[in-house]
Amino acid sequence: MELANKKVLVVGAGKSGLAAVKKLKALGANVILTDRQEMDKLEGVAELGLADGQLVVGKVPQWEEVQADLIVLSPGVSPLLPFIQEGLAKGVHIWSEVELALREHQARKVGVTGTNGKTTTTTLIGELAKRTGQQALVAGNIGVALSSQVDELPQDGIVVAELSSFQLEWIESLRLNIAILMNLTPDHLDRHGTVENYLAAKARIFENQTEEDLAVLNWDDPMVRALGTTLKARVTYFSSASFLEDGFSLLGDSIVYAEKGQITPIIERQELQLRGSHNLENVMASIAAAKELGLSWEEIVLGLREFKGVEHRQEAVGTYDGILFINDSKGTNPDAAEKALYAFEEPIVLIAGGKNKGLDFHDFMKIVKAQVKSLVLVGMAADEMEQAALDEGVKRILRATSFENAVELSIGEAVAGDVVLLSPACTSWDMFKSYEERGEFFKELVRRHYREPIF
Repeated sequence: MELANKKVLVVGAGKSGLAAVKKLKALGANVILTDRQEMDKLEGVAELGLADGQLVVGKVPQWEEVQADLIVLSPGVSPLLPFIQEGLAKGVHIWSEVELALREHQARKVGVTGTNGKTTTTTLIGELAKRTGQQALVAGNIGVALSSQVDELPQDGIVVAELSSFQLEWIESLRLNIAILMNLTPDHLDRHGTVENYLAAKARIFENQTEEDLAVLNWDDPMVRALGTTLKARVTYFSSASFLEDGFSLLGDSIVYAEKGQITPIIERQELQLRGSHNLENVMASIAAAKELGLSWEEIVLGLREFKGVEHRQEAVGTYDGILFINDSKGTNPDAAEKALYAFEEPIVLIAGGKNKGLDFHDFMKIVKAQVKSLVLVGMAADEMEQAALDEGVKRILRATSFENAVELSIGEAVAGDVVLLSPACTSWDMFKSYEERGEFFKELVRRHYREPIF
């Protein structure tokens, strides 16, 4: 679609929306930006140089106010808003910001999606991609809008994009040369309604692939594995639970690649700096992508050995008075938090809570009962989390009056040899703008209590 002189409506004035506006203006489009927040709460909008008629803020507009040839929808905005539904009914196309950013770029494109592990896998692939000698860009749902970065990338570069279900819902022609689906557990059901709808949104990552492309799937997830027989692309699998005769898996303590009976050892798990069996899956998926990008096994191993992990994902804040503090603020659903709990053998004091996404906590609390010494609850979901914990027999439950109080309580519960783990199993949106802000505040609060950390 030629965008010059087209009327394009951008919905949402967050990072994605601002980046989309700038790119659309550069392409010569006539842009309208709308957001339900008032202008004084919208950072960066004034600097866009939009005229009064190009801004509809402080309300949910009617279609007549914003009617356009194309809608670019920010990930956090519900497509069920009446003016968006009216646009759809009139045949107006909706794109996500990643569709706008990447549809015309000729770079090799790697896309990573799934309920958990996306950020670690995306970041690791980005680090490995740099070893190809080509310029590599890591962006997307990872916190950097693609539209704000991709025009600086050469056409022979590599894009590694973390892609959420919200972003994938509204792709149109975006083709991923390498597409990875890490796993699928119930999440965002307040948006998608059912697990089947959620899977359908995730599976769109493979939609425009051809037989020249590669799909990387988790063998251990039945819903993900089942997609393999339906795809046009070549398919490779990874497994941390079973040895695969074709694909990436564990043989003893070695990550290996097997193809037609030939086994190639790649790296020993103790050589990795990442903790937890779930990180083996992230590493295997990353190896599959790196191999497709043309790296040798030796180059891949060097990159894996050096990779320390991702901020806010099982990030070691420090060891203070013998207590290890871990920031896993990115654990925004029960499945992610469960993985963090299984990563540590030490007694755990867990800080959990925030805003629920329509998920049930009973199965999570069964894990908490087995793995956690003390449970500190905070935020909007604290009541339902406490009830689930009581239902499942969790013995030591503390209720915090604020996030600061939650950290105070957790420090009071911990002794030398324990782990204080922030892994909320909820979003941050009741108290913070993002999981990053929550994680940074956690680290700040911990450091207020102690001297410099001793690792």
